[in-house]
Amino acid sequence: MYVFGIRNTRTVRLLTHIFFKDISHTTANMSSQVLLRVLPSSKCLFNEPIWIKVEGLVPGQSVELRARLRDDKCVTFKSSGTYKADPRGEIRLDNDPSLGGSYSGVAPMGLFWSMRPETPHVKLRKKDVLSPCLVDIEVHDSERQGHVLARETNQRGFMVEGLRRIPVKEGRIRGILFLPPGPGPFPGIVHMHTLGGGLSEVTGSLLANQGFVVLSLAFYGYEDLPKKIKKFDLEYFEEAILLLRNVPEVKAPGVGILSISKSGDLALSMASFLTGVSATVCVNGCNANTMIPLHYRGMVIPPLLSDPNKARVAESGVLDISDALLDPRAPENQGSLIPIERAKCKFLFAVSGDDRNWKSCSYAEQMMKRLKDNGKDDAEVVVYPKAGHFLEVPYMPHCATGMHAAAGNAVVAFGGDPSAHAEAQVDLWNRIPAFFRKHLDSNNDHNSKL
Repeated sequence: MYVFGIRNTRTVRLLTHIFFKDISHTTANMSSQVLLRVLPSSKCLFNEPIWIKVEGLVPGQSVELRARLRDDKCVTFKSSGTYKADPRGEIRLDNDPSLGGSYSGVAPMGLFWSMRPETPHVKLRKKDVLSPCLVDIEVHDSERQGHVLARETNQRGFMVEGLRRIPVKEGRIRGILFLPPGPGPFPGIVHMHTLGGGLSEVTGSLLANQGFVVLSLAFYGYEDLPKKIKKFDLEYFEEAILLLRNVPEVKAPGVGILSISKSGDLALSMASFLTGVSATVCVNGCNANTMIPLHYRGMVIPPLLSDPNKARVAESGVLDISDALLDPRAPENQGSLIPIERAKCKFLFAVSGDDRNWKSCSYAEQMMKRLKDNGKDDAEVVVYPKAGHFLEVPYMPHCATGMHAAAGNAVVAFGGDPSAHAEAQVDLWNRIPAFFRKHLDSNNDHNSKL
């Protein structure tokens, strides 16, 4: 008899005893009558909602549902909700409220967006979109601690079948190109983040699934790009737009830009000074160039600076920097303002009312006024009153605090009520593709009739 290539009979008996002992222990902790179902399927895309059903419980039985995942940096995220079975001995998360845990009330996806990291102040990182996030879900008996009644794993993927992921290393441009299945042509989008070197494959791949060619563009600290930036060259972003427009599967004439936080003011500068941009989405961005000088063909836009003395320590001990950035309207700071009235594209400004990173709502108001004062009616704004800074894809765990490079890697607050933030992410994710289809597709159709 061989067990994993071992020939020693005594060793085989010992391993066999341990193996079957472990199986019997696991079985003893599981109830054959209780069934946990992830519907409509245990496999889905990361941004797709599922609902969970538990069957075979005693009517009125109290149980705790727990969810757990490990990200690509080996950080574990956990959540939980307490439920009571209905008269049929069932629990449906799309109908029954959580009575406690990391969220409360009726929240079908509460186990996902309410996840918290075991390592404090860490944001979920997923770099490898070729593999799914594995979320382990368990039903625990509330009266018998550690007694698992049922378990299931939800595989949350990022790429539809046929979506192509192509690393880009052309000239000095670095990033990932996502091509939808089929011949196209498709609307093209440059996507920029502020984390991971400016590149987020999660957002890029999930957006490409909806029929867009997406260039997830890195602009620092990725592969051989500089880790420390003393200035940004707008020519780099100009080359990226040209590269995307030259992809055969991309529709003419113009492309879109999706940005968030610091990458928002870069997107505004791209739209204002560069050609080929037809639609720009700016999520919680600033109307002035921030932190680092921006250079373009001999022109320099100085950065809007911050005053560290205006940062304050919250009751939680976390730094609140929402008032630290200087007022871009002050006469001495107006050289940092981005002349968005020059842009020939449509804008969507998405802002959070509880953004503790900076005053996103005020910046959006200033941008809308600037456009209106210059006779422009090319923008729309959507406000999410209780959301925080990082508005991203649906069901991404809420990031309320984290280390901020511009604050000397201090732990800062990003704000937001977790439940309201989750709702905002779902709503915004529906708006973004619709906005791009409206202005990129219609622009193309109009152009073809000229």
